[in-house]
Amino acid sequence: SMWTRQLLVLATLLGLAWTSPYTSYQNQRFAMEPQDQTAVVGARVTLPCRVINKQGTLQWTKDDFGLGTSRDLGGFERYAMVGSDEEGDYSLDIYPVMLDDDAKYQCQVSPGPEGQPSIRSTFAGLTVLVPPEAPKITQGDVIYATEDRKVEIECVSVGGKPAAEITWIDGLGNVLTDNIEYTVIPLPDLRRYTAKSVLRLTPKKEHHNTNFTCQAQNTADRTYRSAKIRVEVKYAPKVKVNVIGLLPGSVSVSGSGSGSGSVAVSGSVSATIPTIPSSRIVEHSQVRLECRADANPGDVRYRWFINDEPINGGQKTEMVIRNVTRKFHDAIVKCEVQNSVGKSEDSETLDISYAPSFRQRPQSMEADVGSVVSLSCEVDSNPPAEIVWIQHPSDRVVGTSTNLTFSVSNETAGRYYCKANVPGYAEISADAFVYLKGSPAISSPRSQYGLVGDTARIECFASSVPRARHVSWTFNGQEISAESGHDYSILVDAVPGGVKSTLIIRESQAYHYGKYNCTVVNDYGNDVAEIQLQAKKSVSLLMTVVGGISVVALLLVLTILIVVYIRCKRRTKLPPADVISEHQITKNGGVSCKLEPGDRTSNYSDLKVDISGGYVPYGDYSTHYSPPPQYLTTCSTKSNGSSTILQNNHQNQLVVQQQQQQQNQQNHHHQHHTQTLPMTFLTNSSGGSLTGSIIGSREIRQENGLPSLQSTTASVVSSSPNGSCSNQSTTAAATATTHVVVPSSMALSVDPRYSAIYGNPYLRSSNSSLLPPPTAV
Repeated sequence: SMWTRQLLVLATLLGLAWTSPYTSYQNQRFAMEPQDQTAVVGARVTLPCRVINKQGTLQWTKDDFGLGTSRDLGGFERYAMVGSDEEGDYSLDIYPVMLDDDAKYQCQVSPGPEGQPSIRSTFAGLTVLVPPEAPKITQGDVIYATEDRKVEIECVSVGGKPAAEITWIDGLGNVLTDNIEYTVIPLPDLRRYTAKSVLRLTPKKEHHNTNFTCQAQNTADRTYRSAKIRVEVKYAPKVKVNVIGLLPGSVSVSGSGSGSGSVAVSGSVSATIPTIPSSRIVEHSQVRLECRADANPGDVRYRWFINDEPINGGQKTEMVIRNVTRKFHDAIVKCEVQNSVGKSEDSETLDISYAPSFRQRPQSMEADVGSVVSLSCEVDSNPPAEIVWIQHPSDRVVGTSTNLTFSVSNETAGRYYCKANVPGYAEISADAFVYLKGSPAISSPRSQYGLVGDTARIECFASSVPRARHVSWTFNGQEISAESGHDYSILVDAVPGGVKSTLIIRESQAYHYGKYNCTVVNDYGNDVAEIQLQAKKSVSLLMTVVGGISVVALLLVLTILIVVYIRCKRRTKLPPADVISEHQITKNGGVSCKLEPGDRTSNYSDLKVDISGGYVPYGDYSTHYSPPPQYLTTCSTKSNGSSTILQNNHQNQLVVQQQQQQQNQQNHHHQHHTQTLPMTFLTNSSGGSLTGSIIGSREIRQENGLPSLQSTTASVVSSSPNGSCSNQSTTAAATATTHVVVPSSMALSVDPRYSAIYGNPYLRSSNSSLLPPPTAV
């Protein structure tokens, strides 16, 4: 066995020594073999192949089909072997790559001339990628759908290798992954594919008028190609009810076509009104609610409901409650809108803020000592009222909830107030009594009074809890009852916490007056009170009447004295002469000119001449004013009971004018003898009758154009802007009238501030020395 082993080792060494140097130099081998590659149509691909100690012939095979041994690979325009023989580089170059180039390639070297074995590379697969065509949506550019009714949208991408990947994106930019069916269909060349994706869409209102996008791509081209389709969705109205306005006022749902009752409905809203945040609505204010509806198609119909009761005529977009009251609190206002697709609705719950009112007032109670009672005070308000219980008379707060429960004792019995307060409203309160049961207690005055001969009354008031069972009266030991005669009658009235009994004595006499006993009985006991009925002294009717008349007469006399005093005080205040108007010139005993039948609408006013002052503010009316004949005036002067009537009429107008001319001539002769003041006086004759003459003044223009004051003869002149009195010239020989010319000495006795010169600057001379007006300081 040992020899056998030695022989085997020797044979191996000899074999290695014989073959190793020769074969390592002569055998062909690959320095680089081709690998699998992927290329896009139109690209360039190079499959590497390098051979060391190439002895045989090299060729490339495509799917085991030889392409040739020359480097230009005749017959295959797009194929060539690139590289150099020195480097042993025989790489296969393909340009441009076509879909047909998708195959398995191998680099092969045939055996060498000296028997070197052939070699083959590994197969290299060339995968050719083809971008898909632009996708198309089979439904076109627009698809019409109805909300909540499913539709299918199909997107197809043809010719991709590999098959295109299809992605759906909605109008809001969201990538859709649900309800999509994806299918790949090989084309006849079995190399490319058609990709089809079906989107099963449930349309919503949000999808209306939006575009859905189908995107297609594969590994050959990562640039998305897309197609879009617009979705038109018909949907039922989307309704929202908002409170859009709060105004103080009166309740309606207004606009054209208003509804009946306190709610009216208005027409379409043309302007967007800011929505008021939901809050409490003040009672008696005006509330506007808007119903906004988004619908397709837009032909909609509105209906309003309050607590599911339809509003008559409520087919408009607004509802106005013009006087919202507390009965609308928590009311559900609903708006229903309908179109051809369907109908929907929205509602708003009204939150009305209103003043507190008692739903249940606390009730007075009767209880025994030690018992437990409960007072209840239920208040209706929004927001809920703050309730406070106050015990009277201590004014101590004893509770803050709706119910007040306590144990009855002498301290806790009495009056309790329930006060309810809501911010923004007046506080309300109600009271109740907790009466402690016990025997009655009479609290009436022990002395009462009546008038003899008149009806007398005696009152007996008793606090009695429980209510009195019996009330009796006695007088002189005798009980008073219906059998006591017609003189007496008894009235019994229940009052809070007790009873009041009234004993009535008709036509009371002296013997009816004295001590009466009142007895009150209840279940817990009784009480007796002795009441003294006393007679009052009456005052006689005659004295009362006389006293009343005296008081009235005294008040009347005081009133008359005050009125006389005020009038006298007003007369003593004469205004300055230069500001006296013609309406202020009136005194008792003066000459008054009053319009008789003339026109009262004339702008002329009456003239009344002051006898004592003798002031005529505008000088001689006979010279400067001749009134129209239609103003007939009666001028009368009164003194000592006698009067002289001066009349003027249209018939003697010419005679008056002639007499005025004669008077002017006579005045011219006397101007050097007598100087008169521009004042008017009335003189009395010695016989006591007034046959006076009015001495006037006349303006005579001097050569320098300034007016000068000249004396005039006695003439009877009286004129007013409302009428004209007769101006009759007289002489001493022709009439018995006494003509008085006021001398200068008399003129000095008159305050010059009451003269016409002072009041009229045109009558003043340059050397006139005038006093300042009384009002000057």
